[in-house]
Amino acid sequence: MKSTLRATSALPLAALAWAAIATPALAQDATPEDDVAPAEIIVTAQKRSERLQDVPLAVTAISGEKIASQGGINLETAQTIIPTLNIQKSGTTLNQSLYMRGVGTATFSIAAEPSVSTVVDGVVYARAGEAFSDLVDIERIEILRGPQGTLFGKNASAGAINIVTKRPGTDFGGTVEASYFTKSEFRGRLALDVPLGESIRTRLTGFYGEYDGNIRNLATGNRVNGYKHYGLRGTLVADISPSTTLTVIADWRKADDDCCAQLIGTVGTGLAFQVLPTPLDENSRTVNQNLVTSTKEESWGISAQLDTEIGEHTLTSISAYRGWENTEIRDGDWLPQAYIGLTQLHDEGPQEATTISQELRISSPTGGFIDYVIGGYYSRAKNDRVFTRRSILCDALTPPAPTVPTPCTSPLAAPSRTPVGIAPHGAVFKNFALFGNATLNASDSVRLIAGLRYTIDKLSVYHSRVSTGLDGGNSTTTGGIIASFGPFADSIKSENLSGRAGIQFDLSDDVMAYGTFTRGYKGPGYEIFFNLTAPRALPVEAETSNAFELGLKNTLFGGRATLNLAAFYTKFNNFQANQPDLAGGVTIARFTNAGKVSTRGVEADFNAVLGGGLTISGGLAYTDAHVDKFKVVAGANLADIIPDGTPLLFAPKWKGTLGIDYRGSISDGLDLFLGGQFSGQTKQLSIFSANAAVRALGTIEGYSLVNLSAGIGDSEDGWKLTLQVRNLFDTAFVGHKESGGPGGSIRYQIPREADRYFGVTGKINF
Repeated sequence: MKSTLRATSALPLAALAWAAIATPALAQDATPEDDVAPAEIIVTAQKRSERLQDVPLAVTAISGEKIASQGGINLETAQTIIPTLNIQKSGTTLNQSLYMRGVGTATFSIAAEPSVSTVVDGVVYARAGEAFSDLVDIERIEILRGPQGTLFGKNASAGAINIVTKRPGTDFGGTVEASYFTKSEFRGRLALDVPLGESIRTRLTGFYGEYDGNIRNLATGNRVNGYKHYGLRGTLVADISPSTTLTVIADWRKADDDCCAQLIGTVGTGLAFQVLPTPLDENSRTVNQNLVTSTKEESWGISAQLDTEIGEHTLTSISAYRGWENTEIRDGDWLPQAYIGLTQLHDEGPQEATTISQELRISSPTGGFIDYVIGGYYSRAKNDRVFTRRSILCDALTPPAPTVPTPCTSPLAAPSRTPVGIAPHGAVFKNFALFGNATLNASDSVRLIAGLRYTIDKLSVYHSRVSTGLDGGNSTTTGGIIASFGPFADSIKSENLSGRAGIQFDLSDDVMAYGTFTRGYKGPGYEIFFNLTAPRALPVEAETSNAFELGLKNTLFGGRATLNLAAFYTKFNNFQANQPDLAGGVTIARFTNAGKVSTRGVEADFNAVLGGGLTISGGLAYTDAHVDKFKVVAGANLADIIPDGTPLLFAPKWKGTLGIDYRGSISDGLDLFLGGQFSGQTKQLSIFSANAAVRALGTIEGYSLVNLSAGIGDSEDGWKLTLQVRNLFDTAFVGHKESGGPGGSIRYQIPREADRYFGVTGKINF
C-alpha cells in the first residue's frame, strides 16, 4: 500500500524549523571551500541587470542546474521549489495553467490569456499551454510574484516567470548528458559552443526524451500519461561593434504526449461503474479507455535582440515570431466503447497559432539621480481551431434496458446514432503599450519608484458549429452535441492605465526595505469554445487589481546568507475565472467575470553557504486567497453563486520547501555530491463550485514530498554521475480534480511525482 503522508493545518514541525527561513535563491552552484561566499545573483526582473538583493520586489532566481537536479523537464518541477507557485494539470497540456499567490486563469476558451506571464529570452509566450515547453539549456528562471504589468505586460496580473537560456561561450566546448529513470524514461541532451571568430559565438543544443507513463490503460494494455519530446535550440551572439551586440535565438520542438488521461477517482452511480476500474482515490492508477487522450504539438520561433549603446544609454530592440500547433485528442466518456444508455464521446481539436511581437526600449545608466527604462510594445497573437466531437449512443431494442453494460453492437441494442459536431472558431489578440519605470535616487539610502503602462487591447473572435445526426434535426441535445450555431463574430476594445509607485530604503549596507503599490490589468476575453450558444456569447470584461507589498531583503554573515521577507495584499475586480456549467449535457467550466477576489499573505526566502561545501535554501509562504463578492452573470443559475469566503483554486494556506546540498572532496580530483529536497503543502481547492459537497470532493488534501540525490564527479567539473530517488516515501497525491465524471463521480489527474521512482544521470563537459 502506498504511503499517504499528509500536511495538516500546518507543515510538519521539522520542516517548518528549516522552511520558515527559506525559498531557494541559489542561482549559482555552491563551492566546497569553507571561506567562499555565494556569488552575487544577477537578475533582469526590471529589464536591466541588477543584484537580486537590490530589486524592490519579491523575486526568486533558480539556476537551470537546480531544476535539472530535481529531475525537472518543465515548469511543473518549479512548484516544488517555489512555495507561491502552483500548477493546474488538465486533460491535455493545452489547458494547463500557472498560479501565483493563489491567482491564475484556467479556461477551455480560445479567447483568454493567462494571469501568469511566461517570458523566454525577452519574448512573451501568449498562451498558457506554451509555458509548459521543455526547459532546455536554462541559465536561470526568475519567479516574479505579484502583478508585473508595468514592465512585462497585461498577462502578468498575478506574476511573471522570466526564463533566461544559456549564451555561447568564447571557446569550443560542450556538454553531453543522458538520464534513465524507472518506468522506461530516457532523456538525452547535447550542447555545443562553436566560436566563429573573435566577434561571433554560437551555441547549438539538441534534446530528446521519452517516457511510457504512470497509468495502465486496460483497453489497450499499455501505459499512458507518457511523452516523447525532441527539439533543437540555436543561439548566435555577434559583436557588431564595440557598442552593439546582436543575439539571434531560434528553436524548434515536437511533442507526442499520451497525456493526460483522466482517472475516475471516486465512486458514482450507474452502469459505468461495472466497466470502470475500481476507484481508489489518490491511489487510482488504471483507466479503461478506447481512445488515448493525448496531445500532439509542434512549436518553433525566432527572435533577434539588438543592444546598442547611445551615449551612456542602451537601446534594446527585441523582434520575435512564434508558431504553435497543438492537437488535443480526448476521451470524454472514459469507457472502452459505447453501451446502451452510455454514450461514447470523443473529441479532437487541432489548433494553429502564431504570434509576432516587437519591443523597443531605452535604459539609462545606473547610479545617476534618475535611473529609468522607457519603451513600447506591440504584439499580434492569432489562434484558429477546428474542434470536432463525435458521439455514439444507442437505446435498448426493446424495453426494459439491460441491468449490465451492454455494447451498442449487441443484438439487444437498437441501431446506433452517431451525431457529429464541427466547430471552427478562433481569436485575434492585438496589444499596443507604452511603458516606463523610474527610480529616483533621493539620497544615498532612499529611492523613490514610479512606473506607468498605457495599454490598448483589441480582441476579435469568431465561431460557428455545424451539428449533424441530432434527433429530428432540432435543437435537442444528443451525445454532448447541441444544434448548429452561428456564424458568430464580435470584437471588443479596451484601454487601461496601470503602473506602480513605491519607496526603497537602505537601512544598512546589508539590509534593504521597500514598500510598493501596483495597479494591475488583464485584458478582456470571450468564452469561445465548442458548444457555444447565444446566451454565452458574451465578452468577459478586463480584470484589474490593486496590490500592496512590503519587503525586507537581508544579506547576512558577510554575504554567506540571504533572508528575504515579503508581505502582500492584492484585490482583484472583474476576476476572470471558470465555474461549472452544463452545455449539451456535458459538465464544462464556464469562463466568466467571477467578481471581486483577494489574496494576502507572507513569504520568506532563504539561502546560505554554511561552509565545508554545505548549502541550504528553502522557503515558506502563507497565502489566503478567496472570493470577496461573487458576480452573478446574466443567464446564470442562482444556485451557481460562489459563496463569499470560498478559497481560490490551487492556493494552499501553507506551503514550504527546503533544499540541502553538499559537495566535498573524497580523493584527489574526485568530489562527492549529496542533495535533499523537501516540499510540503496543506490542502487546496481544485473545483470552483457553489456546491459545498462538490467543493469538498474537489479538495486536494495536503501532502509532503522528499527527494534525494547522490553523485560523484570530477573536481574540475569535467564529468559527473548522479543517482536520484524521487518521492522517497512513495506518497500518493492528486494533481487536479474535476467534476463531471460518470454518475456524479470526480475525475483525477495523477502526476508522475505521485509515485516513487529512481534515476541515474551521466554528464560530461568538454
